[in-house]
Amino acid sequence: MSAFDPVAIVGMACRFPGAGNVEQFWANLHEGKEGLRRLTEEEMRSAAVREDLLRDPRYVPVIGDIADVDRFDAAFFGMTPREATLCDPQLRLFLETAHAAVENAGYDVTAVRDVAVYAAAGRNHYARNAPGTAPGADLQAGVFNQPDSLATLVSYKLNFTGPSMTVLTACSSSLLALHLAVQSLLSGECEMALIGGVEIERPGHGYLWSSGSPYSQDGRCRPFDAAASGTVFASGVGAVALKRLSDAVRDGDEVRALIRSTAANNDGSDKVGFTAPSVSGQSRVIMEALALAEAEPEDIGYVEAHGTGTPIGDPIEFTALTEAFRGAAGGRGLPAGYCGLGSVKSSIGHLGHAAGVASLIKAALCLEHEVLAPTLHLDEPSPKLDLPASPFYLVDRARPWARSIDRPRLAGVSALGFGGTNVHAVLEEAPPRPTPPQLAERPRLVVWSGATEEAEAAGRSVLAGHLGRCGAEEFADVTATLREGRTEHPVRAAIVAETAEEAAA
Repeated sequence: MSAFDPVAIVGMACRFPGAGNVEQFWANLHEGKEGLRRLTEEEMRSAAVREDLLRDPRYVPVIGDIADVDRFDAAFFGMTPREATLCDPQLRLFLETAHAAVENAGYDVTAVRDVAVYAAAGRNHYARNAPGTAPGADLQAGVFNQPDSLATLVSYKLNFTGPSMTVLTACSSSLLALHLAVQSLLSGECEMALIGGVEIERPGHGYLWSSGSPYSQDGRCRPFDAAASGTVFASGVGAVALKRLSDAVRDGDEVRALIRSTAANNDGSDKVGFTAPSVSGQSRVIMEALALAEAEPEDIGYVEAHGTGTPIGDPIEFTALTEAFRGAAGGRGLPAGYCGLGSVKSSIGHLGHAAGVASLIKAALCLEHEVLAPTLHLDEPSPKLDLPASPFYLVDRARPWARSIDRPRLAGVSALGFGGTNVHAVLEEAPPRPTPPQLAERPRLVVWSGATEEAEAAGRSVLAGHLGRCGAEEFADVTATLREGRTEHPVRAAIVAETAEEAAA
């Protein structure tokens, strides 16, 4: 893949701790609002947390959860109540989010076919309690509780015919899904690709901290900070829709950001243990991604690091990044502190198999909004980081990231997995949008629909809120997308309005 063959991000959807959608996720990031929260004693007791744990000073009652994991519209996705009951919530959540990502790209889900799906799921915490899951007792229960079914269930339910596979390399899984999807698009295997990941932790449960464990002692994830003591594992789901840039431009899609290159490798045995990170492996994959992007290290304005908040892993990653930038410079001296460095895990915790897609969405939003969102809990840089001699500075507050006249803004995204599979992507800002033609105000037909009367009413409320926020120049686009890019559900409604403000009212 080269800079002349970029892939466009055309749609995004997510549910992360503290955020039910992409817009809320960005608002939280920009404002420095943390999505992790402390459980009440009542919540823990209702989740059957043992009394001895509640009294143990080492027990940390902090979680990163998402709402409505226990809710699912089975009929909407053509599932029976029994199937929905047996199904791993991770599969249900990713199916919902994949559907939302395609709609966010401006497409009627029932009208697209040549779509690939590459996705990742975490460990199933549900199957042990599901009825009929004894070995050999219920084939259906087994199918709906295996990660193998994650991507293929989406392809089946949404009638997508492109390549479809679950990707499992631990914490680098969903960014590796991006790497595979880019290759699939550029080889012509599909017209559109969906990538993403999902991870659901046990609801209502914190964790028991112990010295030497990867968990945070105080319930705070502090990437690159002197007080970092570990990470907080959390729940979340994210999906991103991709198309070749030439196709996206041809089809009039809204391009959110570009994937300029991706690279993947493995550490091999050059490390102290199977789960240990390797400086050399991480450094090599970053250098490869920069070379494939035909980018110089000085072109990168921000790196969204894996950054888990562990006192061992973060310094290793920082060293690998520094060595990669120096190596890519070919002996040329690099300025100190010109490239921002941060990690979304300080805000939402470590989402495991969904960590890579969370980092990807954050980096794309930073490019789109021209702002570097802050990494939280950066009170004092870790003394293990040689910041003054490195190309990096830590993004501890929101900073403007304005477009340049002579070169596009680029960002790097890293994901590193237990077992040594490393992935790095180079993102580029979306090309400038052409100036839209001046359209005269005139009456326009605004249409919407829902599968049920309740769904229509809920959708109407959401649409009114969106119309209230969009400008006059967007109103024609909104009405066109509602007509052409949405499924026509049975319960339908329409109004005629001359302006977005009138339509919202």
